[in-house]
Amino acid sequence: MPFAEEKKKTIYHSCNLTRHSLTLPLSPPPPPTMSNISSTPLPLDRKCSLALIAPLEAILFDIDGTLCDSDPLHYYAFREMLQEVGFNGGIPITEEFYSEHFSGKNNEYLCSTVFHDWDLQTARKFLDDKEAMFRRLAAEQLEPVKGLDKLRKWIENQGFRRAAVTNSPRASGELMISSLGLSDFFEILVIGVECTRAKPFPDPYLKALETLQVSHKHAFIFEDSVSGVKAGVAAGMPVVGLGTRNPETWLTDAGATFVIRDFEDPKLWEALEELERKAEATTVAT
Repeated sequence: MPFAEEKKKTIYHSCNLTRHSLTLPLSPPPPPTMSNISSTPLPLDRKCSLALIAPLEAILFDIDGTLCDSDPLHYYAFREMLQEVGFNGGIPITEEFYSEHFSGKNNEYLCSTVFHDWDLQTARKFLDDKEAMFRRLAAEQLEPVKGLDKLRKWIENQGFRRAAVTNSPRASGELMISSLGLSDFFEILVIGVECTRAKPFPDPYLKALETLQVSHKHAFIFEDSVSGVKAGVAAGMPVVGLGTRNPETWLTDAGATFVIRDFEDPKLWEALEELERKAEATTVAT
């Protein structure tokens, strides 16, 4: 086992938990048109460029899979608990199944899609217990994505505004931020299910902009999931994808401006240095 052994003894009696087939989740309808907000990827000066948002004022971060490579912990928790209750005839789910149907999705969305034929309260209880198992694992094993400390120091030195925006429950989001030593770094934490609509809708990112009092024209996002990338693009901002687990093509097809392997990727620092040069040129010109 790659992780510490964790067992849940809760028995979920109120529905048939053995599933032989899965109805694929439907894509949500596109968000309504909002004034001054684009629902398509921003044009770029060149590949891997963020120059059009200069001067940069804020950077928004997803948490799971972006700040930390937490997907293996989520996958382990889902795999163990679903197998225990007989999901898919007791056959363990694969990483590919997890990436397609669970990664980046909020719990209410999962209740209405993957677990649509479960009793609602049973599904919610199962997902709450899964999050509790994830938090026990994360408290001991969570590690930051490579280069996060370097990026944090650069952002602090530049004085940019910052927010964490996640579809995770608040308790899980707060635990991850605290475990990574970022409690004093982020000004705000936006929880998807506490907004009118969670990712892949733009509401959580729009709420972050509103709270920070920053325009979408001068901000960008780090995201690792398809639903997160779609949310950021719908909010009118460039999205830098993190290829921690999901295929690069998934993220670019969803609208990511470019994809990096981690926060030390030269593509990222070239784009950030270009932003600095453009901001300096604008300052001199004025």
